[in-house]
Amino acid sequence: MPFQQGSARTRQRTVLLVGMVVLLAALVLAVVLASLLTHGKQEVSPKMMKWKDRGTTENLREVILGRCYSYVMVRYPELGDKDCLKIWESLKHAFIYKNPCNITSEDYQPLMELASHPIPCNKSLFWSKTNDLAHRYTKSNQNFLTLEDTLLGYMADRVSWCGDPSPPGINYESCPKRTECEGNPSSVFWKMASKMFAEAACGVVQVMLNGSVEAGAFRSSSIFGSIEIFNLNPEKVSAVHIWLMHDIGGPQSESCSGHSIKRLKSILEERNFKITCEDNYRPVQLLQCVHNPDHTDCRRCTSTT
Repeated sequence: MPFQQGSARTRQRTVLLVGMVVLLAALVLAVVLASLLTHGKQEVSPKMMKWKDRGTTENLREVILGRCYSYVMVRYPELGDKDCLKIWESLKHAFIYKNPCNITSEDYQPLMELASHPIPCNKSLFWSKTNDLAHRYTKSNQNFLTLEDTLLGYMADRVSWCGDPSPPGINYESCPKRTECEGNPSSVFWKMASKMFAEAACGVVQVMLNGSVEAGAFRSSSIFGSIEIFNLNPEKVSAVHIWLMHDIGGPQSESCSGHSIKRLKSILEERNFKITCEDNYRPVQLLQCVHNPDHTDCRRCTSTT
């Protein structure tokens, strides 16, 4: 009998041990399967949306912060109370994890308020189709400021960004063009910044347009023609000076008496602005002549004796 009882206990222990081994193996198998399923889900997670324009600028945070600190600490130390970290966070929250075609002006409102600053009277320079020339001029003559010379414009100039609902919330591969959707991050930002820049203008303002453009120097579809011109305040702006520049050696498609300039003057007159227009404003033309010193357009008139 003792032998039989011992054998029974041994069988029980064996069965219990086998059961524990089976249970442990089942647990291990469950963990492995769960891991494989989780890994599989990661692989089939939603992909970033595909667009036609370049993606978010690499190291965007560092670029924005670097430009912000440079602007408020070196270029304009009187703006040293601006909080660049808060400015970056407000920009990031305007687009991160959002559909890049559904951005609104409300998304950017905190950023606009944080980065805004006064523009001295008589210094505002607007431009259309004269990007390079206008900014070469403001670099050589600091009596004028374009939008890109303000804190907002300086930080965002030639930089791109957009979000995506999928992790990590920022699309570095591609961003939508304006033709793909109006509510994209870039278009909404520049429209708001342009509106604010125009509203801040006072005294005499300047507008640099391109008289060599075949379609006309003034275009109602441009940022200047659709936003800035209608946000100038007649109670703050005393006059609008138009500088109609022509490419050195290029076509002179339009002068101050041209069709589109007449349309521009009409809009400004309806809003009670005083207007002047000058073909090839000489200080700007001299800057053009730096690269074309021997061209006939760059020769000074000499009197014969």
